[in-house]
Amino acid sequence: MTTKALPWMPPNGDDVELVQVGLYWDAVRASADIGERALQLLADASGAVIADYGLMYWLIPSGHAQDWRRLQKGIHALSAQGDEVTYVGVPPAGWTDGPRLHWRIPVGPDRYLTDAARLREALVRAIAAELAEGVTAR
Repeated sequence: MTTKALPWMPPNGDDVELVQVGLYWDAVRASADIGERALQLLADASGAVIADYGLMYWLIPSGHAQDWRRLQKGIHALSAQGDEVTYVGVPPAGWTDGPRLHWRIPVGPDRYLTDAARLREALVRAIAAELAEGVTAR
C-alpha cells in the first residue's frame, strides 16, 4: 500500500482551525438534508466532507468554485474572489462524530478533494429528488 502525501492536512490538535478558502481548496456548502442525498449519489466518488450541525462542506479543487452558478436550496460555492477572503472552520483530524463541527468523511490519501462537476451533478439530482418528494407528499 502506498501513501500519497497531501498538500494540506486538517489540524491534529484540539482546536478548530480557520482555513482560508482558495489556498488549498475551494468549498461547497449545502444543507445536511441535501448533502446526505448527494453523498449517497456520489458514493465512493466523494472526497472529504466537513459537517457542522445542519451544514455540510465538500472540499473541491482550488479555483473550481468560481465557475459555479448559484444553485437553489442554499448551495453556496466558496472561493477566493478578488479582495474577498472567506474562511471555513476545519475540525481536528480526530473529530469524526457530531453534531458539532466534525469530519463526515475524513481527509485521507484516497479521500481528499471531490470532483466539482460530479458534486454539482449530485447536488442537482439531490435537489430534484427533494422537490419531487415535496410535490408527491402534498
